[in-house]
Amino acid sequence: MSKLSGKVAIVTGASKGIGAAIAKSLAAAGASVVVNYASSKEGADKVVAEITQAGGKAVAVKGDVSKAAEAKGIVDAAITHYGKLDVLVNNSGVYAFSPIEEITEEEFHRQFNINVLGLLLTTQAASKHLGEGASIINIGSVVSRITPPGSAIYTGTKGAVDAITGVLSRELGPRKIRVNALNPGMVETEGTHSAGFIGSDFETGTVAQTPLGRLGQPDDIASIAVFLASDDSAWLTGEQLFAGGGVR
Repeated sequence: MSKLSGKVAIVTGASKGIGAAIAKSLAAAGASVVVNYASSKEGADKVVAEITQAGGKAVAVKGDVSKAAEAKGIVDAAITHYGKLDVLVNNSGVYAFSPIEEITEEEFHRQFNINVLGLLLTTQAASKHLGEGASIINIGSVVSRITPPGSAIYTGTKGAVDAITGVLSRELGPRKIRVNALNPGMVETEGTHSAGFIGSDFETGTVAQTPLGRLGQPDDIASIAVFLASDDSAWLTGEQLFAGGGVR
């Protein structure tokens, strides 16, 4: 039997990159998946098509996690389509890097609204439906540990994700709901390509500092998400799993 057979999962920000890989891996492990997207319907539909063509179950659902009504709508869609909810992957996130002199209020609120408020609103909506054995997976980042220059806002959001993960693990633990953070290092995605990281000195420096000697790939993170979603990790909660090839 597949590890996640009979489970229902939501993956926010799943139209591309790490979120898409997680959605496909959860489906391959037997889960029915809600593939959330904020703007890229085409990307989300492609993910759903790949899942269904492989024999899995998935549906694309639009929603901006930083808005309470839309976050609730994503969760409601899972209940409408599949009747329950067992796994929530808070993957939606944005990033931009700039020195302290260039930080703006607008950029601060953009990142915190999606990366932090969005996580809280979606979890708030989902918690009403999660039962014993459910798993919440918050996608953080190794930046909360390595604190690179120029990342004050982004690192701040991911530090908040780590802290919130600990709080929620204690709040929801009595209900036997697990909450863990999965913190990737640099991963080769559409986003890191479009941001100019791939092929840059930044990539070269990152690989040089990575004991395993390469960038991460989306599937590297997705396989860990499957572990955290499954009963294989039933004794883990409140943890921060750093998945960056050994970067410290």
